[in-house]
Amino acid sequence: MKRVLLSCFLGLAILGCKEEIKNTKLSGAVFGTSYSVIYDSEIDYQKQFDSLFYILNKSLSTYQVNSDISKLNRNETVEIDEHFVRVYEASKKIFRLTDGAFDPTIGNVVNAWSFGADKAIKDLDSLKIDSLMQYVGFDKIKYVDSFIQKENPNVYLEFNAIAKGYGVDVIGEFLESKNIENYLVEIGGEIRVRGENKEKQSSWKVGVEKPHFDGKQSILKAIKLKDAAMATSGTYRKFKVDENGNRYSHIIDTGTGYPSKTNLLSISVIADDCMTADAYATAFKTMGIEKVKTFLKDHPELKVFLIFENENKAFETLALNGFPDA
Repeated sequence: MKRVLLSCFLGLAILGCKEEIKNTKLSGAVFGTSYSVIYDSEIDYQKQFDSLFYILNKSLSTYQVNSDISKLNRNETVEIDEHFVRVYEASKKIFRLTDGAFDPTIGNVVNAWSFGADKAIKDLDSLKIDSLMQYVGFDKIKYVDSFIQKENPNVYLEFNAIAKGYGVDVIGEFLESKNIENYLVEIGGEIRVRGENKEKQSSWKVGVEKPHFDGKQSILKAIKLKDAAMATSGTYRKFKVDENGNRYSHIIDTGTGYPSKTNLLSISVIADDCMTADAYATAFKTMGIEKVKTFLKDHPELKVFLIFENENKAFETLALNGFPDA
């Protein structure tokens, strides 16, 4: 025993006795998908995560009848909380910057196409789409003194295209409040990382999926990510096929009310926070490649990776604003 202790002591004097570091890994189900959190601490924060998820659902989930946003959509008077305000303000900013390509008031149209929480309208036609589109526009709602005011009671609001990313940020911010500097938070493929993977003594590595229309999963490329967030929006999992075999995206064009018809299959966005990355990944899907390229010239803070089909129906990729190669 003395020899072992002596060896360790000598090691400390010369190289240092290397202590094995173990991350805490927690996972579960939330927001209709799964989550995974890895962080550099021995403390189990599962109860705190569950509490935060409950609060977020109570505020922002259109899938919960008694949530604040569901009550708001029924035109009940609701004093909104800090989470609602943060998501609202971020949505307003991105709505303006993208000229409405990102618009949380598109919810009723999404539901009409049966991509959302509610039942689809039967025999959907252009007249019904037009009747719903008159209530679309994020400028039709205002935040005044802790309350949301709607221009018309038929305006329907949902934050499904940004709330998941915001949930990632909330968990990340909680860990940082506990002085945890190294972590990875993932909810349904949306990711936020800080520091490095202490257990492996390496950078955090995340993957960009290769599009598969048959439900298979494979990684197209793996990249290192540090002190950033990444979100991906794709059309290869949630889509409809008409009688002619045409695929329709689950992301609705906020200008037309119809599913997006661009050749983009997947958009991955790296930003400082996951809420921002999540929203832009959705907006870029409806904008198309050329508009995205133009937009990114004025927004170097966003790094983007596009996967699309060319004229020969073959996959092509495009990395913009320094999206990492590996």
